[in-house]
Amino acid sequence: MSPGGNSDERGTRESPFHDHVRVFVQAGRGGDGSLSFRREKFVPRGGPDGGDGGDGGDIVLIVDPELRDLSKLRSRHEIKAGRGQPGLGRNKHGADGGTVELHLPVGTQILDEDGQLVADLASVGARVIAARGGRGGRGNRRFATPVRRTPRFAETGEPGDESWLDLRLKLVVDAALAGLPNAGKSSLLRRISNAKPKVADYPFTTLAPVLGTVDGPDGRQLTVADIPGLIEGASEGYGLGHEFLAHLERAQLLIHVIDSSEGDPLERFRVIDAELAAYGAGLDERPQIVVLNKVDLGAPPPFELRDERVAAVIALSCATGEGAGELKQALFRLCSLRPEPSATEDENSEGLAEFLVYRPRPRRRRPYRIYRTDRGFRIVGEVPDEAELAEALAQAGARDESVIEIAGKEEER
Repeated sequence: MSPGGNSDERGTRESPFHDHVRVFVQAGRGGDGSLSFRREKFVPRGGPDGGDGGDGGDIVLIVDPELRDLSKLRSRHEIKAGRGQPGLGRNKHGADGGTVELHLPVGTQILDEDGQLVADLASVGARVIAARGGRGGRGNRRFATPVRRTPRFAETGEPGDESWLDLRLKLVVDAALAGLPNAGKSSLLRRISNAKPKVADYPFTTLAPVLGTVDGPDGRQLTVADIPGLIEGASEGYGLGHEFLAHLERAQLLIHVIDSSEGDPLERFRVIDAELAAYGAGLDERPQIVVLNKVDLGAPPPFELRDERVAAVIALSCATGEGAGELKQALFRLCSLRPEPSATEDENSEGLAEFLVYRPRPRRRRPYRIYRTDRGFRIVGEVPDEAELAEALAQAGARDESVIEIAGKEEER
């Protein structure tokens, strides 16, 4: 059994780690405008007083620093915001639909149905509107003119945005442990941080990334991730580690852990280094600390490598703690401080903090509008095909007996 492990920990089942979720988001539909006329005693022919419908609710994605993965969304395949309330007489505006806030961990990427990156929520406090609610319809009072004093129609509310989104998590950490299975990465994380990952004397003990916090003498903290062990061919899908290579992309520093008791450490270094290069994303260019682990089992073989990426080579024993202090000092020396969000970022005009990438999708408005009349519905603009029109009318509340006016013609529908 590896140092730091015990039978209770080996029998503990780790909670599943989910870094990919696909969800359907649907913003709220806008409320219909009111078709109403002022009716009071001694005022038999009052003017129009129909209020506007409320806007549909948005779906907003928010970074929550308390979350570690996407497991809370595994059972939520559809996210829908509230619909705007219809307008009322006496110029009363309908209430806006309720906005839904979806909390995500730091480092979540949002991709659209075509696999294009929409947003990359890489900082605490980042927010993005994933789907905008439909605009509420205008009441008939909005259409009154000196010529048309009694408009007998009002707009229906617009539908909200809807789409399938892929949510993919890439951990944002200061350093990440990489190495072959059973190299002692979990034991090392237990030794230098507050994390308590499962430790055992067999390969692939770690089945999901584990995060730990390393405390510095000056009160500074670093986040270190333990990634499941890589094997040769991991970049092509072999083993378990290939599923989590993406979590290395945002680490400032890689801690390359090598079992010094099992043969040539240089050869083991080259196996993992080749997989990092094959994966891409600049992993083979990342600065590294090479840790020759398990030196308590014997003097480590010589590790002679001239590589500008290797910032330090540290002989270490997780059992005795030898070299742990030196490793922590190297971590704090090599990991730069991450910039804190500025006040202007937290208090911008829309209340949305800055995030790494945001590519807003153009809002696709229908080339036609649907108006509710005192007899039925009126279509204005470019008339869609029959199937789309039937669906739009059904959403607007049309019935079989409703009178539909299209291009000046009325027909029973």
